[in-house]
Amino acid sequence: MLKPVELEIELFCLGMRVDESCRVDEDGRRISRTRAGLGSGLELVLPSPKKKIWINVPVVEPFAAKSPFLLVKSGSGYAVSDTRTGDHYPVEVPKEPGWYSWKTTSGTEMSRVGVLQGTYLGIYVSNACLYWNLPASPACAFCTTGRNVGEAEESRKLVEDVIEVAKAARDHSGSIFTHLNTGYHFEDVDKLESLHGLRQCEPFVKAIRAEVGGFIGVQAVPVPRRKFKEYDDLIAAGTDHFSFCYEFEDPEVFASLCPGKALTVGQPAFFEAMEYTAKKLGPGKVSGEIIAGPEPIDATKRAIDRIVNAGAFPTVCIFRPTLGSAMEHIDPPKPDEMKEVFAYLWRAVTRVGLPVGILPGIQVSLVVQPEEAAELVPQTLGTRLYETKLAALRALARPYVAWKRRPRGGRAATV
Repeated sequence: MLKPVELEIELFCLGMRVDESCRVDEDGRRISRTRAGLGSGLELVLPSPKKKIWINVPVVEPFAAKSPFLLVKSGSGYAVSDTRTGDHYPVEVPKEPGWYSWKTTSGTEMSRVGVLQGTYLGIYVSNACLYWNLPASPACAFCTTGRNVGEAEESRKLVEDVIEVAKAARDHSGSIFTHLNTGYHFEDVDKLESLHGLRQCEPFVKAIRAEVGGFIGVQAVPVPRRKFKEYDDLIAAGTDHFSFCYEFEDPEVFASLCPGKALTVGQPAFFEAMEYTAKKLGPGKVSGEIIAGPEPIDATKRAIDRIVNAGAFPTVCIFRPTLGSAMEHIDPPKPDEMKEVFAYLWRAVTRVGLPVGILPGIQVSLVVQPEEAAELVPQTLGTRLYETKLAALRALARPYVAWKRRPRGGRAATV
């Protein structure tokens, strides 16, 4: 039998077939092709001794049709069957929130504004990333934002709509984290002078902090050092977390697969902004997001070290060849290589003592979270002491979470 985290990794790498016995259209969440497309799978919850593991499993990509894993339904519920071994793993298929089909006051279906990915609310706040519209279309090769924004979701979000959706996610799904992201934007096409997404996110951050409460994250292409005050302003507005998607450690791979980012900001800009915001917010409140699979795993390990040494925590996405992307025909990575990467990740966060997984109300279905990788590494005295520290921090965080949930405008949140 596979450990829960091993099953999680294998499902990310191999995908899953859905048996005719299943009624996931009725029982589960819809498959949402929003934002960059990473969440275009079926949401499942895997039982685990320490905490439930949320995972967005690839089911529509061609590689998933060859998967040894098969989702089946019986009188006792859903299970994932491994046809290689005959092992069965009970799983939960979380129901779709009723508010997905509600309309905002402006008449927009709420699922076109934001969707849950795990237990957090993800919202792409602006028009599609302009890398899709620049000459030669230098969009990231793995991304489908230009195909999804404006099709599966609204191309421009109204602050009022975002507030209504965030309140629905809070009150009816218990969400305590709203994640805002945007792509690349600029004012002058000739000069490529950036009007980065930070300023676009600011009014949303202020409104969520005032009217919704909870934790707020922002992800955008980094601004130049001369504009770092924008990070300060967003922190003052109520941002709790920044994430930076530099994707690949190897400079040649970065330039090849992220040509727009290489052209307009360059790889070093991501590290400069990551280090600056990590110093401002403190350990564990900034993340560096990388994709594992397209480059050698030694490069991915170097990326993990670079991120933790900057005081941030690594968010490692297992490469998914999403439909409609330039890399849709590239094979996903091998499970054994990814298990090696995540074992390395756990050792790295342990080495520097980063506070990971201390907010249990935030479960991310798109990646293997650092604390889930603990099962891949034999316990030592050091890891036991580290996990004891994390347990203490989780207990201490409870009153802080309760305080953060209260809207700054004074209206109490209900769940």
